[in-house]
Amino acid sequence: MLKSKTFLKKTRAGGVVKIVREHYLRDDIGCGAPTCAACDGAHAAPALESQPGDQASSLCPWPHYLLPDTNVLLHQIISAWKPGTWASVASRLRPPGSLETYIEQEQGENANDRNDRAIRVAAKWYNEHLKKISAENQLQVILITNDKKNKEKAVEEGIPAFTCEEYVKSLTANPELIDRLACLSEDTNEIESGKIIFSEHLPLSKLQQGIKSGSYLQGTFRASRENYLEATVWIHGDKEDEKEILIQGLRHLNRAIHEDVVAVELLPRSQWVAPSSVVLHDEGPTEDDVERDEERELMLKTAVSEKMLRATGRVVGIIKRNWRPYCGMLSKSDIKESRRHLFTPADKRIPRIRIETRQASALEGRRIIVAIDGWPRNSRYPNGHFVKNLGDVGEKETETEVLLLEHDVPHQPFSQAVLSFLPKMPWSITEKDMKNREDLRHLCVCSVDPPGCTDIDDALHCRKLSNGNLEVGVHIADVSHFIRPGNALDQESARRGTTVYLCEKRIDMVPELLSSNLCSLRSNVDRLAFSCIWEMNHNAEILKTRFTKSVINSKASLTYAEAQMRIDSAAMNDDITTSLRGLNKLAKILKRGRIEKGALTLSSPEVRFHMDSETHDPIDLQTKELRETNSMVEEFMLLANISVAKKIHEEFSEHALLRKHPAPPPSNYEILVKAAKSKNLEIKTDTAKSLADSLDRAESPDFPYLNTLLRILATRCMMQAVYFCSGMDNDFHHYGLASPIYTHFTSPIRRYADIIVHRLLAVAIGADCTYPELTDKHKLSDICKNLNFRHKMAQYAQRASVAFHTQLFFKNKGIVSEEAYILFVRKNAIVVLIPKYGLEGTVFFEEKDKPKPRLTYDDEIPSLRIEGTVFHVFDKVKVKITLDSSNLQHQKIRMALVEPQIPGINIPPDVSDMDLSGPGGKKRKLEK
Repeated sequence: MLKSKTFLKKTRAGGVVKIVREHYLRDDIGCGAPTCAACDGAHAAPALESQPGDQASSLCPWPHYLLPDTNVLLHQIISAWKPGTWASVASRLRPPGSLETYIEQEQGENANDRNDRAIRVAAKWYNEHLKKISAENQLQVILITNDKKNKEKAVEEGIPAFTCEEYVKSLTANPELIDRLACLSEDTNEIESGKIIFSEHLPLSKLQQGIKSGSYLQGTFRASRENYLEATVWIHGDKEDEKEILIQGLRHLNRAIHEDVVAVELLPRSQWVAPSSVVLHDEGPTEDDVERDEERELMLKTAVSEKMLRATGRVVGIIKRNWRPYCGMLSKSDIKESRRHLFTPADKRIPRIRIETRQASALEGRRIIVAIDGWPRNSRYPNGHFVKNLGDVGEKETETEVLLLEHDVPHQPFSQAVLSFLPKMPWSITEKDMKNREDLRHLCVCSVDPPGCTDIDDALHCRKLSNGNLEVGVHIADVSHFIRPGNALDQESARRGTTVYLCEKRIDMVPELLSSNLCSLRSNVDRLAFSCIWEMNHNAEILKTRFTKSVINSKASLTYAEAQMRIDSAAMNDDITTSLRGLNKLAKILKRGRIEKGALTLSSPEVRFHMDSETHDPIDLQTKELRETNSMVEEFMLLANISVAKKIHEEFSEHALLRKHPAPPPSNYEILVKAAKSKNLEIKTDTAKSLADSLDRAESPDFPYLNTLLRILATRCMMQAVYFCSGMDNDFHHYGLASPIYTHFTSPIRRYADIIVHRLLAVAIGADCTYPELTDKHKLSDICKNLNFRHKMAQYAQRASVAFHTQLFFKNKGIVSEEAYILFVRKNAIVVLIPKYGLEGTVFFEEKDKPKPRLTYDDEIPSLRIEGTVFHVFDKVKVKITLDSSNLQHQKIRMALVEPQIPGINIPPDVSDMDLSGPGGKKRKLEK
């Protein structure tokens, strides 16, 4: 049946348009009750689930179904949302709408009241309909609503109705469910004190007016990891107008939470401040302590030069909350029998959350998930509720689950819908597969990868041609042959975006049948590939470039060490070794050419763990050794990516998926320039070439590690490289590679960006057909946004995995003293790097309940004077390392100063006490 509504609407141009809204009402939707004979012939639909016996309600002891209103669903379910939850819930919900339950909106009735009335009509219809099934079994539908008026009207109309809390409390067999109730409003569960701490958030209408008039600025709130009283707001807008507003102090932060979209008001220039150099974590008492926060705020305000000041503001309202479920631990209240406790999130950028639970004793020492419900003006912390118990703190499985959830890494097993699009086994190359494909199985192709690599994306060959030139080929797994556009496998790969490599686990972007088997370019098996082949002279100058889909048969799967051994061995002269030597020679020339053009050679300590074969605990931690073969493979991957970028941009000027690396703003380099100056070295940063040349010249015969430290520091100054659509941007330049254009083509097993690039290239050479989404720049831009987010989260997850395994290593190793170099100086600490372990950590000089030493911080040099000793960036020190497990929530690598000697500060070299001076952080890349 069709119902329609017609009305006229005036346009901005002054015209009038006729609007027709149609509602298609069906009469073939069954009620869903499994015992209903009347609906047997109705349209097939999932049956309503029976009430489990262990969830009997004391309010409704008879059999019943629940009909929650919209607000209950939104508040209770979405407050505990995580990827996949909503789809799971939606699949179990039965929409009550049909021909019998449709209602029109009455005159003067708002949309919310119309929805409430529609749900009551549906509940009433269900109860009357269910009476026809069986009058004796008393089967009923109960309305669940937290709206007082809606509940009263339902009761007046004879509909059983309860609030969510009333119903959950009636489930006497499951009292723990009460803990999972979301708070009804920001006014519930407030602290006893009526003192107003925060200013009121302005309503959205006023915020929008203020943003339009320029009184307020809209941006994304980014909390600091190092200082809980400081944050920045990245202002939205045109790129040239993008800027960062500093927010400092509890009241100016005004209840904003990391990643919220907020409105900020700029403070007068006289109130602008500089970013703080103090490290402050919200640790200590579990009760509200606003006075303590105010005392700490005074530490942030110190005299600085005018040029250090930053635009400073305050949060005046929240435009969009971006809350999610948070992993962490319960900090049990010191008050006996108290149900109110603080939850400490694992992410230090998130404030502690107040929850009510009757399970505090059982949840102590466990990782749990909590959702935020609101943040009243008179509460130091937001209110929330318990969602899920993940397991014991410190257990590998639990901690891995936490880091995957915290970094939003999709890690559920692939669904049957996804797996159904995989090739049926046994699989072999068919005549159809060979269409538009070259047979290159005769070439001496080999792969070079880290030890234990099973997802082999790339392979190489080099051979001499009859004309005396060289043919070099980069052969990449043809993943796009197996993943076709738009199917469930493609959608899931796009959602995941990237493979995530943890220390002992790999979260694949594509199912293992593809990643480790059919797409992996293993030796001595035929595999489909996408090849980029150059003809070069012996000076590595490209004479011709061609691209082709191919089939290859790799002659060897080598590790970097094995390939290096072949190149270095005078006794080996087989085809594979000859090919490797040719590749290595050309790679050196290519690298030299890139560096001459201004490509940067930066540094970042990378580590490898050696695991115990039985316990799988780390037994050794070493910095990764880089060989010539690492650079050899890298050079040809870079060359292939650049060659492909040029090709797809030539063919698709508006729709090419490219990758750029923006040049850092001059302010990013301040710490690097100052640090070099303290060692009487000059670093020029006006161009990438001048920076590269400066770093090459920055040598000290007495301090050979200085150049490495400068390159590590330069790496920290860089911007993040990002994917983008060529039709949505004008700046294509890759700063770090000194290349005018770049993309990712060489790792389609582990990067979805490469799959899109493969599809573009295949269309460009006539090897495959296009599809609408491939040439829609707006859809491509959306894909890029997701890829950039997924890549960033994957990096953070990898670092977190390394940090956890580093803790395990030092837990087993005990106390260790090692030489370290200062990377940064803070007002109350130094950040050091220990080259032996590639480990970075913080040595604090102020401790709770201990006399404070005299600290003098100089940001210009930069330096920190402690009593009579001055510390500069890159100074060599000796520190003692141990694992502090006193705080289960944030177990830390603690570092304490051993040398130089400072009375009252140092830990004696032979100390065995575990009470060291302060927490540390780690940041390292993880090898593939």
